[in-house]
Parts: sequence; C-alpha cells; structure tokens
Amino acid sequence: MSTRTLLRGGTVITAVRPGEVLTDTDILIGADGTIEAIGPGLDAGDAEVIDVHGRIVHPGFVDTHRHTWQSVVRNLASDWSLTEYLAGLHTGLSKHFRPEDTYTGNYLGALEALDSGITTLVDWSHNLGTPAHADAAVAALKDTGMRAVFAHGGGAEQWGSLPSANVHPADARRVRDEHFSSDDGLVTMALALRGPQFVTPEVNIADFRLAADLDLRVTMHAGDGYWGKSGPIRKMHADGLLSDRITYVHCCTLGDDELKLIADSGGTASVAPDVEMQMGHGFPATGRLLRAGIRPTFSIDVCSSNGGDMFATMRTAIGMQRALDNAPSVDTGEVLERISLTCADVVQFATIDGAHAAGLADTTGSIAVGKAADIVVLDDRSLALTPLNNPIGSLVYSAHPGLVRDVFVQGRRVKKDGELVGVDIARLKADAEASRSYLLGEMPEARLDGTWHPTLVTA
Repeated sequence: MSTRTLLRGGTVITAVRPGEVLTDTDILIGADGTIEAIGPGLDAGDAEVIDVHGRIVHPGFVDTHRHTWQSVVRNLASDWSLTEYLAGLHTGLSKHFRPEDTYTGNYLGALEALDSGITTLVDWSHNLGTPAHADAAVAALKDTGMRAVFAHGGGAEQWGSLPSANVHPADARRVRDEHFSSDDGLVTMALALRGPQFVTPEVNIADFRLAADLDLRVTMHAGDGYWGKSGPIRKMHADGLLSDRITYVHCCTLGDDELKLIADSGGTASVAPDVEMQMGHGFPATGRLLRAGIRPTFSIDVCSSNGGDMFATMRTAIGMQRALDNAPSVDTGEVLERISLTCADVVQFATIDGAHAAGLADTTGSIAVGKAADIVVLDDRSLALTPLNNPIGSLVYSAHPGLVRDVFVQGRRVKKDGELVGVDIARLKADAEASRSYLLGEMPEARLDGTWHPTLVTA
C-alpha cells in the first residue's frame, strides 16, 4: 500500500502570501509527510488519490494559547466574570484535578481542536500540581497525533497569592529531559511564564533564566485588564528580558510604547477575542498590534467559557476590529472607501502567523513544497459554501467545524470523511463525563444547568 497521497483538484488557500488561492490544484504528499509538489495535473504515480475537486483546502489552523486541561469543565464559565472564573477555576475546581483528569482534559480538548481543523496547538498548561500531572498532560497530547507545543505553566503554588514569590517549578527541567530531549517530535516544549504582572521582579528574572537554561521559547500573559496597565513590557525591557522568542498573550491594555518594544524585539502576540471581551481584559488588540508592526495570532484560551474552534474566533476578531475601525466614521460622517482589515489577513493570523509565534513557521502554517502536510479539507456539500465565489471570505465567514471533512498532520490522515481516525468517541465521552462528575462532586455548590455562579471570597 502506498504511503504517498495526492489531493486532486482542490481550491487551495496556501497562506504563503495573503490572499493566494490556487484553483483546480493538486498537492502531492510524500512518504515522509512533507509536501512534494503543488500544481495542476500532477502525476499521481503510486500515490493514493483523494478527489477534492470543489472543496476548500487550507493549512491547518494554529491555536497559540489554550488552557486545554479545562475542557472537561466545558462552558461552566460561559456566564462568569473574570472574578468568578478565578474563584471557580483557579481557587476552586483546579485544586481537585487528579492526573487522570488532566489527561482526559488534554486528550478531549486537543482532539476537539483537531476535529475542527486546528492541527497545531500551544497547550498553556498551568495546573500542574505534581510531576504526575505534567506527565499526564504530555501523554495526552502525544496520544492525539496532533502537532502541539506543551507550554509548562506551573501549578497552584505559582498562581495562588499574587504577586508570587514562588519560582517556576523545578520539575520543568525533568520534563525537558524525559519528554523533550529532542525538539524534533510532533509535540515540543515551551515555558508558560507568569511575567512581571504576576510575580516579584526577582522571580521573573529567575523564571526567564530557566527558559534560557532549557533553551525554550516563552509564552506569557501581558496586558490583560487592569493588571496589564502596570507596565510589564517596560519592566522586562529594563531587565533586558525582551527577545524574539516570546509570545505575549492578550496585550489589550499595554501602552503603545510597550507594543513598539515588543515589535522592536521581534516578539509575537496572541489575541483571544472571545475571552478578552467577556472577562474584562479590554478590547482585543488586533488593530493596535498591526499598527505597531506585530502580526497578531489567535488563541481559543478557555473552553470552560467559550467554544474551541478557529472559525468562530476569526469571526469574533474580524467583527470586533472592523467595528473599532469604523467607529470614527460613525462619529464624523467620514466615508470609508475600503475596509482595512481583510479576510485574507485574518486567515494569515490563524495559520502562518500562528506557526511563527509557536516557533514552527519553517515546519507548518502554510501549504508549500517542503513543509509538513498539515492540511484541512472542507466538505463541499454545504449550501453555505455554494456557490464558492470567494474562498477566503467563505473560510472566514461561512465555514464551521461541521464542514471539516479531512485533516492531515505530517501527512497522516487523522480525520477521514468527517470522522476522527482511531478515536474511541464513546469511551472518550464516558471518561470526560466521569471526570466532570468527580470534579463537580468535590464542589457541592456546583450545578450543571447554567445557574452556578461561584461564591467570591472577599478580604
């Protein structure tokens, strides 16, 4: 049986250049999982041929920040404020997670992402109470077969009393040695650090020194809500910590001068529009980042609150930014001749720009010869995509997870004809429900009818 695959005749959104669409185009995937050739009428040779005529073919999406462990408590926080979220999750449910709950949460959440066309996930794992929790989180990501970055984020000891005087857990060194001695696997490692908003200056310097010692990229929250107005990027600049190996998550309330410091250092940014608007982080920074010279990327953030797919995130981000861009003309009566933020821009944010932020732009994020075949094929049977007049506009405004027909990661078909390959869905659902029931059983006040609001602890 051939290990090469030819996708025949698709409408290919490459993400190599903004807006590039190749019609009636073939993609030849080699035995090593990389793209061998792209073009019309390619010789199939001994390859398995999959007819994708009339279907949108696009690079797998890249989610640059997700607290994946929370998937087993999905949507409990959909009507919660940030204060309720902190009480209900971080000082509430999180302390009851066993390693098996962490495994189930990561496995469920990562497969949910994969099922919806996200082929690369930065797992911002910040509920690692013990080494066993870390091992479970890593094992779950590897078991899904997706491409992921395990961002080691510590546990309750680090996220309890803020600003914290507790350094990043030393267990990160063990995880690097035991699970990620090589950076060549589908799952790689980063450090999810708290940054100067949430730690003492000495701890922040020590944490970044650890990242340098372990030769790992850093992802950190910055500019989220009132906390973000404390000048975190200015502090990092003063301490000589800014670099092109850092992704800054949110950025909503950072000063313009701080965005310029990020841009000048080559840093990247991750925008989580749904959570930012719900939980009072501030307006999503998409437009401000662009004006500062930073290419935004997208984050799902927490499925305890919002949905887990990139289609909805793209629509929220573009809708919010277009409203902000249009607002001055509403006040002045000025006629805007053209919208500045395009659907093509947004697709880039969700693919190649995301890959860059994850440190994987040479591997994934676009459909190009030599890159990994991380590819999504949408179904063509939906009336929502008929007729296909604007493939990129259709991807942003009309597509949804139910249209994700086939997904390839490193050339392996992990979703086929609308079904995840090799996944026992019934068992996964049972495991997720059992985990959820255990966790909520530890919090008697919790309810499953949408009416639970955590009790806030006041000093």
